[in-house]
Amino acid sequence: MEFFKNAKAVRLRSHHNKYLTAEDDEESVSQNRDGTARQSRWTVVSVVEGGGGGAGRTIRFKSCYGRYLTASNEPFLLGMTGCKVKQTLPSHRHDSSVEWEPVRDGFQVRLKTPYGRFLRANGGLPPWRNSVTHDIPHRTATQDWIIWEVDVVEILPSYSPAAVTAPPPLSLLSQSSSSVSDAASEPSSPPRDFSLSFSRQESLAGSPPKPVGRTVYYCIADDAGNVDEAIKAPPLQFKGMSVKDLTSKLEEETGLSDIIVCTRNPLNAKQLHPLLLQLPPNNVTMHVVLVQASSKVARSFMKLPPPL
Repeated sequence: MEFFKNAKAVRLRSHHNKYLTAEDDEESVSQNRDGTARQSRWTVVSVVEGGGGGAGRTIRFKSCYGRYLTASNEPFLLGMTGCKVKQTLPSHRHDSSVEWEPVRDGFQVRLKTPYGRFLRANGGLPPWRNSVTHDIPHRTATQDWIIWEVDVVEILPSYSPAAVTAPPPLSLLSQSSSSVSDAASEPSSPPRDFSLSFSRQESLAGSPPKPVGRTVYYCIADDAGNVDEAIKAPPLQFKGMSVKDLTSKLEEETGLSDIIVCTRNPLNAKQLHPLLLQLPPNNVTMHVVLVQASSKVARSFMKLPPPL
């Protein structure tokens, strides 16, 4: 609970570096890379335990549309274990479907439902890409999908930034001693917005930080190496020169395993060549094709001439 103890509003950033977002249909929830949008801001509402007036172990998250983050019992896809996460209004005062228990995981947090499931940010191909469900991960490759980073964007009015209680060695947004003194001496003044990120310092008013590294556009081929050009995957930012590291990053982004990263033959776009050496220098933009190592096209690589 220490991540939310003094928070009035937060942003939740997934393992895919995307923010939990309330869609404008006022029902759906998804992931989006734009962390500055108001739809990515969630008001924290503490749940009072019993009649004692004390804060309990669970909290609620209210979207900019006044609806609450809800673990529904509606399957995301028939035959799959994950269920939809929505924005709803509680059906009654003690509706547990809108309550989440923060479970600390290092410098990050997992959000557990009363039924032992976790808020999960999905990756991979549509319809899974950018979706949000609640589930218990059964694959090692998706264990990190239930981990979230908490960016506190507004603190409670009666709370001074100098008294932030956070698990060391987390660093918070530093404030000058004079501004802290002013905030402490004016408890009745309107709440001020602070970006107290447990992983980084951000500016809400400023533009998002410039991407570091190269932009990589990718598509996924079928068993024969054919690509459906109508399916466009969002590009990712990659910092590094290693083909192995890029492969791992793409496996993490897509949810696939045992893939081969390929480039197209410049003289024949239908012919693929696996990337074997270092990536091009100067962080130039890349367009790659992903194939499964067990596919027919992967087995044909042994017969291909070296790329030009």
